Amino acid sequence: MQKKYQKIEFQVGENLESAIEHLSKFNQMGILAYGVFNDIELYSDIDDINSAYKKVLGNKKEDYEKKQEKIRQKYKDEEQRHKENIPTLTIEWIEKGNTILDSKYHAKWADCVPVRLDDLYRGFELGACLDIVKELNDGCSFDKAKLIIHEQGHSGMSYGLVCAMIKSFCDRGDAFVKYMKNN
Repeated sequence: MQKKYQKIEFQVGENLESAIEHLSKFNQMGILAYGVFNDIELYSDIDDINSAYKKVLGNKKEDYEKKQEKIRQKYKDEEQRHKENIPTLTIEWIEKGNTILDSKYHAKWADCVPVRLDDLYRGFELGACLDIVKELNDGCSFDKAKLIIHEQGHSGMSYGLVCAMIKSFCDRGDAFVKYMKNN
């Protein structure tokens, strides 16, 4: 005879451990229940924390947590190396900007570079800005510059930041950003 399960809904924002706790309460009451977590069915009488982690995340809980810790440590190490390299990167980015930007923007660029290198994006927006400003300074169409900025893979925040930088460092920047807002 096939078991009959009651479907339950997990709360929005519920994590995997609390979902399993939720299911286990039904199991303790002798009620067969299941719920869908990240498109995976979890069952009150079958799944414990390790089987749920294996189904949903591909590893037992302990192995998953070890992987996550390695990822966190790698990120911290990369962040530390980046911070140590900021003085060298500052010089490199200032020099690169000075080859692309009109001389009237050099001092402002020199002030901007260390700030951008020490933020969330670690200077990504410096290169994104210079790529577009170079093309705009060479007379490219706004359509071409639009294609470049869209291919750079921005989040909403980095997109806004790059647009603000383009306006600040390019004679055609303000017109380009207005074009982007309307097209």
